[in-house]
Amino acid sequence: TIWGFAATTPELLANSRNWFETLVAFWPILLLVLGYTLQQVFKGNVVAAASTAMIEIVRGVPLITLLFMAIIMAPFFLSVGTEVPKPYAVIIGYTIFASAYMAELIRGGLQAIPQGQYEAADALGLNTLQKMRFIIFPQALRILIPALVGSFIGNFKSSSLVSIVGLMDLVGIVTAIINNPQWLGLKTDLYYGMAIFYFLVSFAMSTYSRRLEAKLGVGVH
Repeated sequence: TIWGFAATTPELLANSRNWFETLVAFWPILLLVLGYTLQQVFKGNVVAAASTAMIEIVRGVPLITLLFMAIIMAPFFLSVGTEVPKPYAVIIGYTIFASAYMAELIRGGLQAIPQGQYEAADALGLNTLQKMRFIIFPQALRILIPALVGSFIGNFKSSSLVSIVGLMDLVGIVTAIINNPQWLGLKTDLYYGMAIFYFLVSFAMSTYSRRLEAKLGVGVH
């Protein structure tokens, strides 16, 4: 699952043998960077057009389809004879999928900031980086908390699809146990246990989100 990928990041980085494996090892950072760079802040140029096209294409493709495409197509972007381990390919596909939705959330948050805030930052003589860092992003992130947490919960639950492409996550483990004749009587219990696990993790994230919103006064005018 996505949490398993995060836990293995230090190990992937330590064992990386080339630039591709090093790049994959930094996948959590890539997720944030890609989500940021794909957002449509600068309109009317090639970057906005390219990011819009990529976002719409990725959002129009089911996650499971994108995972299969990543496994099949990843070797085509590397030198001949280079094999991409299936976990790396799945991480790339999942990162692209999550980044597209993250980019739209960030874009929506930035557009929710009143235009007067941008004008005030310009009046203070701040450059683009300073304006985003000190004025715009703090306000946008405060607005985005509910949507971001909802996206994280959705990604967490959707990570169960990796079992369909052959990776062993919680769903894959439960399926393997059920297929063992010695455990046939526990089928219902295992499904209930898996459902409870996903619920508890999702509920914990949702509860933390509500507490953070209350602490920051989100929705209070």
